[in-house]
Amino acid sequence: MLNQTKQNLSIVPFVSVDDMMKIVLQIGIENVLKGMADYLESDFKRWALFDKTPRVASHSAEGVIELMPTSDGDVYGFKYVNGHPKNMKEGLQTVTAFGVLSQVASGYPVLLSEMTILTALRTAATSAMAAKYLAPRGADCMAIIGNGAQSEFQALAFQAITGINRIRLYDIDPQATQKCARNLADRSFQIELCNSPQEAVEGAHIITTCTADKQNATILTDNMVGSGVHINAVGGDCPGKTELHADILHRSTIFVEYPPQTRIEGEIQQLDDNHPVVELWQVMRGEVPGRVSAEQVTLFDSVGFAIEDFSALRYIRDQLSTTGHFANLDMIADPDEPRDLFGMLLRAADKV
Repeated sequence: MLNQTKQNLSIVPFVSVDDMMKIVLQIGIENVLKGMADYLESDFKRWALFDKTPRVASHSAEGVIELMPTSDGDVYGFKYVNGHPKNMKEGLQTVTAFGVLSQVASGYPVLLSEMTILTALRTAATSAMAAKYLAPRGADCMAIIGNGAQSEFQALAFQAITGINRIRLYDIDPQATQKCARNLADRSFQIELCNSPQEAVEGAHIITTCTADKQNATILTDNMVGSGVHINAVGGDCPGKTELHADILHRSTIFVEYPPQTRIEGEIQQLDDNHPVVELWQVMRGEVPGRVSAEQVTLFDSVGFAIEDFSALRYIRDQLSTTGHFANLDMIADPDEPRDLFGMLLRAADKV
């Protein structure tokens, strides 16, 4: 994937926001989501090869800034990402990101990419990938509570990967719900706009929660969740931020990405550290069962993990040769004599 000659190691492909949009639209959003899910599944099935660490987070009253690193021994990747719920009131994104892939052998970067759009795609693709293993058989209706920037991506991923065709939308801001419904109007969904979370979950086989407020909230109460439901909990992704009442957790089979991170950031921060959870990669490798009965309540406590960003970056880099949407950055100093960086600087003075 990352083979480069010495002659071009100093030139790094850069995928801008404009490039990312062109790549996604050229390939097709649904095809990107399905392709990314394939890359995610491949990497989850080789989970043991990766370096794994909880994200490195710098918290403030306004939000959080994080680094999410990993490596499979051949390629190193990281994402820089923030989460600032207050930004929406100021006309800014609540989440922004960029990412890098590098060769482990040389340490040279081989891709720099925007990841605000890419994170939305990989989050949705991961949710739908998990639901393949955890959702009830024949599920075709999903409630989406929280109709912000992630909601359309979730709907399209579940449609493309699991066959969901009915969605029930609710947000405390009716304009967000109208926005989501408008954006999905031509996507072959049966869409119902709901006036409360309770109304939204009625008849839904899958419940997706993706709210943004950085607080311990109760988006779902225990009486709202019937037997046989799959819960895709996306919004609880940092300390002090949850969406589900603890009683729901106690009667659910809980699936997570990386327990040391999820116990800090996910819904399970509400539980004792010894509360049992299942790692999703074990289900995907067939080592542990996923859904085992029609009555079981399954919960994917999704907080986002570095391997998912690695997979998304890997997918995008593999699309560059066919789409052509990237720019080359002269990013790495490359003196003729590796020890003569100062001489390279002096020679540049003759060209000024």
